[in-house]
Amino acid sequence: MAPQQVDTTISPSATGPALALAKQHSADHALKLYAGWFCPFVQRAWITLQEKKIDYRYIEINPYHKSPEFLALNPRGLIPTLVLPPGEEGKQRVLYESVIVCEYLDEQYNSGTKLLPWDPYERAKARLWVNFVEKKLVAGWYRFMQHTPDKLYSLEGVRKEFLENLKTFVREMDEGGEGWFSEGGFGLVDVSFLPWAGRLWLIDHYKEGGVGIPKREEREGLEEGERKVWERWERWYEAVMGRETVRGTWSEREEYIGVYKRYAEDQTGSEVGKATREGRALP
Repeated sequence: MAPQQVDTTISPSATGPALALAKQHSADHALKLYAGWFCPFVQRAWITLQEKKIDYRYIEINPYHKSPEFLALNPRGLIPTLVLPPGEEGKQRVLYESVIVCEYLDEQYNSGTKLLPWDPYERAKARLWVNFVEKKLVAGWYRFMQHTPDKLYSLEGVRKEFLENLKTFVREMDEGGEGWFSEGGFGLVDVSFLPWAGRLWLIDHYKEGGVGIPKREEREGLEEGERKVWERWERWYEAVMGRETVRGTWSEREEYIGVYKRYAEDQTGSEVGKATREGRALP
C-alpha cells in the first residue's frame, strides 16, 4: 500500500529531559550532532556522546523538511549526522549511520565509558550482536509497528517472530553484573537496542494484543526457562532505562504518540518506513 499524503509536521523541539539536555548543548561547537528528538537512531548517537562525556552542539532538524544546507552535509538526508572538527587544510568531515557514529566516538575519545571491549574477540562478538539487533530486532520492530490488515503477513505472525528474536537476544545476556548485556558493563550492544526497547509501549498502544511480553503475574504458569528469560529481560530493561545518560535523552511520552501514528498506519514517508514497506533492508 503506497503512503497517502500525511501530516509531516513534528514538534520543533524536544520536551522534558531531552529539551533540557539539548539546551545544555546549544552553544556553537566544532563537533555538531544534527538530530531529531523523536528518532531512535539519533538517540543511539546522543547517548554515546553523553556516555563519552564529550562536548558538542545539538542541532534539531525536521527530516521530513530537509534544508539545502543540511543536504549539503549529508546528501542522503539521514539523521543522525555528525559534523566533526575540520581536518587537514580545513577539510569538512561528516559521518552518518548511527552505529558507525557510535563506534567512531568510542574509538576517537578516551573519556567516559568504553562502549566496545578492548579485546579483539570480545569486540567482534559485541559487533555480532549489534548486527543481530539491527537485522532482527530493529527491523522487526518496524515490521511490527507498520503492520496493517492488508499485509500479506499476520499480526500474530510478526508478534511471534519478534518475540522469538527478542528471546534469542535475552538468552545471550550475561547473568551476573548490574543487568547489562555484557559482564564488561554498559556497552554498544545495550545502546544499539535500548531506543526501540523504550518504544515497545508504542506497539502496545497501537497494535491489538500489544508486544506480548508476559507481565509478572502472567509468568507463574510458564516453563522455568521461559520465565527466566522474561525475568532477565526485565532486569536489563530496568537497568538501561534507569541509566542517567539514557533518561536525559527522552522527551515526554505523549509527544511520541503523534509521531509514530504515521508508522502505525504505515503512512510514513521516512526512509526506514519506506524500506520496511517495500521489504528492503533498513537504510
